[in-house]
Amino acid sequence: MKRIFVSSVQREFAQVRKQLKTHLSRNPAYRRLFESFVFEEDVIATDRRTDEVYLDELAQCDLYLGIIGNEYGFEDKDGVSPTEREYDEATRLGLPRLMFVLGRDNSFRHPKEAAFLGKVSSDL
Repeated sequence: MKRIFVSSVQREFAQVRKQLKTHLSRNPAYRRLFESFVFEEDVIATDRRTDEVYLDELAQCDLYLGIIGNEYGFEDKDGVSPTEREYDEATRLGLPRLMFVLGRDNSFRHPKEAAFLGKVSSDL
């Protein structure tokens, strides 16, 4: 069974993330082939740092599925969002990366999200 890591700004795509997890787990064909990891659905309370948890989970996955929207989201001490960190780690691990982009108008995107999209576009 292949494990899919779902990555996006949680707040912006809360409903989409939940629906995607539900669809993969309920569809008779998909549930035989795939298992998904969605942070807010699959992680219970822990005494570990959040970034340690999501990067450890990513390392156990077979595929990275990223969603890029308008928001960049939370920024760590280095000014990088979890979504971008996850993408970078998936790249480092050599995981297949599937990226989905909401909209075409970058004027609605946070400047860092537009830059992230530019990086993804040059990589893929």
